[in-house]
Amino acid sequence: MGKKNKKILKELNSLRKNTLMNTLQIKYIYLGLNFLVAKMPVNKKKLQPIGFLHGGATLALAESVGSSLSIINVNKNVFNVFNIEISANHIQKVIKGIVFAKAKIIHKGKTIHFIQISIYNEKNDKISYCKMTNIIIPKKKQ
Repeated sequence: MGKKNKKILKELNSLRKNTLMNTLQIKYIYLGLNFLVAKMPVNKKKLQPIGFLHGGATLALAESVGSSLSIINVNKNVFNVFNIEISANHIQKVIKGIVFAKAKIIHKGKTIHFIQISIYNEKNDKISYCKMTNIIIPKKKQ
């Protein structure tokens, strides 16, 4: 991973302060060509009452990494990125450890980005498959 990608990761991680991403301990760890990887530790605060990773925490991880991938693929001084749709199929339970999210841009248009996110554990077992659509909107001129 080059210096530019390390700088982008550092900037993304600095934006977590006072956000849900910080509360959930989501950290961006790898940036490649049209993909971004983040990790999130699984602990008791992120579980459902019956003891499994909460789907909402999984979706927050997916949306965080998918939105950030779109943001780094547009001129953020000119455009805002908003998620307009996200869905997930949860296929395996998690009770502890670390989960990872790898977001890949499937379609990068001028106004819409379609993102595919795979959630997996430390053993590379698939946990969830997610898809999201981000809309790219010009910022209003002041």
